Amino acid sequence: MGFKVTLRTDPTAQAFWEELVQFRERLDTHKGPVSCALVALMAHGGPQGQLLGADGREVQSEMLVQELSCCQALRGRPKVFLLQACRGGNRDPGVGSRALPWYKRWLRAPPAIPTQADVLQVHVDAPGIPPSTPGSSGQADILTVYAAAEGCVAYRDEEKGSDFVQTLVEVIRANPGGDLIELLTEV
Repeated sequence: MGFKVTLRTDPTAQAFWEELVQFRERLDTHKGPVSCALVALMAHGGPQGQLLGADGREVQSEMLVQELSCCQALRGRPKVFLLQACRGGNRDPGVGSRALPWYKRWLRAPPAIPTQADVLQVHVDAPGIPPSTPGSSGQADILTVYAAAEGCVAYRDEEKGSDFVQTLVEVIRANPGGDLIELLTEV
């Protein structure tokens, strides 16, 4: 598919920000067209949309999204953000009882801060795609996908990883080339 992937593990709150700034700068100085960008942010989170870096400090996910919306190379291009982070402390009632034992363990002993905080950045070049439209809105063409409903925890098994990411991968593998929005509704 032509994606170029960058992975950062256990970034501090400042590093989350710096990575997005550097990613935007790389795209803006990239030779040739960039047809889309996907950023997966995986960390501990909080009820106001904050992400916790490996240093325990907070960064607002909306500010990270805003940083990439300023990217000239992505004007008029899809910008997808996948956020694997808790958005509060409530258990999603739709999860069912299978996750309850794990959730109770997590409430008794939440994971230490420096675990599995990652920044994954992906962009793709597509020859033959016309240049992006000047003057298009910086807020347009942004899709933010959350692993958890507002106010709820995002589940992650220590051995298997994130339920959200695992299901997303399964759905995409089962439907390669499918419409992203339709695939996300299956997740």
